[in-house]
Amino acid sequence: MGAADDKYSVLLPTYNEKDNLPIIVWLLVKAFTDSGYDFEIIVIDDGSPDGTLDVAKQLQTIYGDKKIVLRPREKKLGLGTAYIHGIKHATGNYVVIMDADLSHHPKFIHQFIEKQKEKDYDLVSGTRYSGNGGVYGWDLKRKVISRGANYVTQVLLRPGASDLTGSFRLYKKKVLEKLVQSCKSKGYVFQMEMVIRARQFGFTIGEVPISFVDRVYGESKLGGNEIYQFAKGLLYLFATT
Repeated sequence: MGAADDKYSVLLPTYNEKDNLPIIVWLLVKAFTDSGYDFEIIVIDDGSPDGTLDVAKQLQTIYGDKKIVLRPREKKLGLGTAYIHGIKHATGNYVVIMDADLSHHPKFIHQFIEKQKEKDYDLVSGTRYSGNGGVYGWDLKRKVISRGANYVTQVLLRPGASDLTGSFRLYKKKVLEKLVQSCKSKGYVFQMEMVIRARQFGFTIGEVPISFVDRVYGESKLGGNEIYQFAKGLLYLFATT
């Protein structure tokens, strides 16, 4: 398959994102239309009580069912299974994963694609901790937790990537399929294990500095339980890699 035939499937897992979804979809459509790459957006809603799925259906009416693909689930079942569910329906040979809460701006996707083509990388990860990447809108506590988690992970696991807990990435579809099936972690640790397993399998990783902006609408899902799960998951990865 040549570059002209490449297609990019964007997986958007959602839970209570009715205010953010129309904006992120508009930004995605604009970014791909401006760059000329073929794309589809797969919305995987986990039974959001706020009506996110109804909004998604309206967006599908506006943009068409070839560009907006709806693959809802009845309840919240976790990020890893959302990706597995989405990949099954992805018709692209590349897959973009990102958050639907506007913390990841689609304008960086073009840079991801260009970086991937440079050395035919198996995956390209957006990084907040390299080059001119950064975080905006977080309080000091959140920044310290994120930086600390990333630092400890670097020391213990030596992953060969500067931002392990980020969730804005571009994968070759076959690579993502293999990684998702090999990962056992859930929640906050899942993205981290994806990079660790990628290194184990010998996959190549490119990086693009990104600006991460705290969610605009809705509540952040990071709490004490997530931090505990992160620590537990880190020890698991340290013991198994």
